[in-house]
Amino acid sequence: MVRSKENLWGAYAFLIGVVLAVMLGLFNKSLESAGGLFYSALVLIGLVVGIMNTSDKNSQVFLLASLSIVLVGALGVDALKYIPTNNYVVASLRNVLGSLSLLFIPSTIVVALKTVFSMAKI
Repeated sequence: MVRSKENLWGAYAFLIGVVLAVMLGLFNKSLESAGGLFYSALVLIGLVVGIMNTSDKNSQVFLLASLSIVLVGALGVDALKYIPTNNYVVASLRNVLGSLSLLFIPSTIVVALKTVFSMAKI
């Protein structure tokens, strides 16, 4: 089975984005201390993942999975605010969930727009 270069670049962008989001979440004291460059990189990688990783046949699966990640990330960060943040594990988990949300929100928007336009045949 031969894969296209476009799909390969999208897969590498996805892998780099997830690794960067997890590393950013684990090694920062808070998301505010990370700086705008890391956030911009995550958003840009999320856009690349959304543009390159989906075709018509797997866009529904990608949308369902990314919607789950975005919802769990948003609700998980919200629920973790009731636990004291002096715990390193809780603070790291909040940062990882926030970073993953920064990666997946742009890709979800791009794939949703591509799906809507393909359904409308524009």
